[in-house]
Amino acid sequence: MKLISKEVVNRIKDKLKDTSNILILSHYHPDGDAVGSVLSMSRFFRKMGYKVSAALPDSSPAFLKWMKGVEDILIFEKEPELIEHKFSKADLIFALDFNDPSRLKGMEIWYEKSGAMKILIDHHPEPKKFSDITISDVSVSSTCEMLYELMKSVRGADIIDKEIATALFVGIMTDTGCFSFNSSDPETYIRVAELLGYEINKDEIFSLVYDNYSDNRMRLLGYVLKEKMEVIPEYNTAFISITMDELERYSFVMGDTEGFVNYPLSIRHVRFSALFIEKPDHVKISFRSKGSFPANLFSRKHFNGGGHLNAAGGELYTNMEETLRLFRSLLPEYAKDLK
Repeated sequence: MKLISKEVVNRIKDKLKDTSNILILSHYHPDGDAVGSVLSMSRFFRKMGYKVSAALPDSSPAFLKWMKGVEDILIFEKEPELIEHKFSKADLIFALDFNDPSRLKGMEIWYEKSGAMKILIDHHPEPKKFSDITISDVSVSSTCEMLYELMKSVRGADIIDKEIATALFVGIMTDTGCFSFNSSDPETYIRVAELLGYEINKDEIFSLVYDNYSDNRMRLLGYVLKEKMEVIPEYNTAFISITMDELERYSFVMGDTEGFVNYPLSIRHVRFSALFIEKPDHVKISFRSKGSFPANLFSRKHFNGGGHLNAAGGELYTNMEETLRLFRSLLPEYAKDLK
């Protein structure tokens, strides 16, 4: 990880001297890194004596509801007027774990209008210029790993406690798929070892995140693997598609499809996996790949998305049939890259 420059740290410290109200934001469909980032930074600044508000476009997934403080995060879908008020009061805004203001899904209007200093902290490629300070490093496993270094630089390691360390660990663990990808840098494991020094219970955290699903979620997983997974061996590709009716049949709640896109990659020779989920006005898409196939470039070029080399997402404002037709039609173009 590139060290956060002293100049940037000093700019943040200087701004904190005349700051009273801090607003912390992250992206819609928040994952473990987004929620971990928001919760860890909220507690960090509250311990420093600031008034802190945190907001997300939509609710956290069910498997993260156990995290301390998650109930205090404001949700734009539920409380837009209150969140607008928080924007008007903020002296300093932190945008965490996203590289494009459109990821705020409705809050970007207030973000752009706000006169507060804005600081982006993210690890996704090619961040847009929408903040006064941008701290971006694509080589880092997660935004939470970046925040750990920032906290130590701004205030020192002593302010980090078990609650902060737990939130940071959740972000790192989930954004690396339990250290199965985006985690080749030895420094990541050094930082994780340091977080374990705050007496967090990594086994309990793992269980709360990955062993905390409903029976409906497990039945949905079984159904889609048996009935909705299509393997295209000539392109070393597999995908899963799920309709709204199928989600309703299995009493879907936010987070139930987390990780589904990874299962096809367990098939011998499959190098590229996709998950298509039908929404009322669009299809939400997740991509995963092995090796050098650029899931992020594929998503950006064809599906209005982006992300990391091996993990990306996108969306298409059409129906499932048209989306799958487009996806299948593109594969011959990438046949050589998928060998």
